[in-house]
Amino acid sequence: MPQFPDDLDAVAVRRWCSLALEALGRERAEIDAINVYPIADGDTGTNLYLTLESAAAAVEAVFAAHETGTTAPATADAVRAMAHGALIGARGNSGTILAQLLRGMAGVLADGGDAAHLRLALTSAADAARQAVAHPVEGTVLTVAAEAAQAARGEDPDLRTVVTAAYEGARAALARTPEQLAVLGRAGVVDAGGRGLVAVLGALVETVTGQAPARGPRTASGNAAKAPVTVDGGSVLGLPVGGTPVEGVTEGDLPVGAPGQGPLDCPEDGGAGPAFEVIYLLEARDEQVARLRTRLDALGDSLVVVGGDGLWHVHVHVDDAGAAVEAGVEAGRPYRIRITHFATESGHDVRVQAEPAQRAVVVVVPGDGLAGLCTEAGATTVIARPGEPPASGELVDAIRRAHAREVVLLPNDAALRHTAAAAAEQARTEGVRVALVPTRAAVQGIAALAVHEPDRGFDEDVVAMTAAAGATRYAELAVAERQSWTMAGICQAGDILGLIDGDVAVIGADVPGTARTVLDRMLAAGGELVTLVLGEDVPDSLAEALEEHVREGHLAVDTVVYRGGHQRAPLLIGVE
Repeated sequence: MPQFPDDLDAVAVRRWCSLALEALGRERAEIDAINVYPIADGDTGTNLYLTLESAAAAVEAVFAAHETGTTAPATADAVRAMAHGALIGARGNSGTILAQLLRGMAGVLADGGDAAHLRLALTSAADAARQAVAHPVEGTVLTVAAEAAQAARGEDPDLRTVVTAAYEGARAALARTPEQLAVLGRAGVVDAGGRGLVAVLGALVETVTGQAPARGPRTASGNAAKAPVTVDGGSVLGLPVGGTPVEGVTEGDLPVGAPGQGPLDCPEDGGAGPAFEVIYLLEARDEQVARLRTRLDALGDSLVVVGGDGLWHVHVHVDDAGAAVEAGVEAGRPYRIRITHFATESGHDVRVQAEPAQRAVVVVVPGDGLAGLCTEAGATTVIARPGEPPASGELVDAIRRAHAREVVLLPNDAALRHTAAAAAEQARTEGVRVALVPTRAAVQGIAALAVHEPDRGFDEDVVAMTAAAGATRYAELAVAERQSWTMAGICQAGDILGLIDGDVAVIGADVPGTARTVLDRMLAAGGELVTLVLGEDVPDSLAEALEEHVREGHLAVDTVVYRGGHQRAPLLIGVE
């Protein structure tokens, strides 16, 4: 018989994330359909799913990096990865709050996963989420989280009792949300974010007990509550919609509220609200974030700022998107900036888009420098920052932003193969023809993009790009974090590793010497063009020295140099 945990260890956390992702995958369309607060943009279920997908991917990365093979990672590592993954991948108002809930739980579960710790974790999560929201409103996911924590209180030492009580408390609270929030009552629906949280807690029940609980909200009598979602002759409320991401705009281009416009409609009353949703990750100190909250609160509504330890996720609805981004710049270093325009017509959200292009390229790049290069070449980019690989939802979003009938997807990382395949499959269900070129490094993506010709046939273009990528050998330099065995021998912490086609081939003492050795090994098999991509802190003198080395030792081989910006590796090398 299957064994179920007496406490939440790393294996249980991993299973919880997997089951929660499955649950949100099953229910996200229904959750999207009842999304009427704080704005009826029909994406709460999708945002929750994408947020949890990022959390689950981070936990999987912890297991993949664990080297013992016989024991699981530490519980603290798993729950902290879950929280961090949710933070960097949070989407929308609901996803941002879910990220804070998971962060609040992780802070306690890192010290233990028994019943007593779980009670404290649920309370910590509810408190942290409420504190993150500038103006908490009852009848939302905040209420559901608080009631779940309240229901779980007591002295029972059995973990199953605690998780079941929390889940049933959340279901009962969800059923009452239409009575607490007028916009939900008028629509005849329960809170969408709260329903997502019930699904996540239901997955926790299944993790601990081995049995999937009853779905949906719960009435006082214990029966599932009906949550009608049809209005206006049968059309599903909240379905068609969403906003259009604002692409290629600078701060000065962003629209602001019309002069002389009256006060914004209060979202609590179901009003239209501000025109833009602004989201970004922010590296900043606590005292800077406190000032940022005050400034953003004056600019708009639906303000949620979550995180800590120098990394924050900011979400706000505003009319002046430029001012919201500027506030982030003044507080610290914002990145992964995402601006969505809620276009309105006759009080209903609609998508406003031009005719799609025939073909586009979506490329994953490891730094800002290559993002600029690829954007100049006409590609839509997704930045994979160190330790923050994009989730499939992020790639799907990029394919949508490209707004083309045909898309060539370049993941530029072997580890992203399955993620990119999932994104391509999702985009195909939306009517986009997607070809996945399995590039394993940024230099292969550059080679593929260089031969891209949108005017030729799609299949012919994909074949040419695939051939160019396949003809490019790739290498990178990395710094060893600890002593370990490699294919080139034993390395020590601080050694410079030269990886060729993904395997450690050279162990050196410094970057210049290791780079020269790697180049010689790669060019021994021939080559016509060397591509060097320099990291943010690498001096130009290194590129000059390596160019001279190639000229002296390898006649008729050209060298091209790019600045990669903030990337994981100090140097990327490609040989064609």
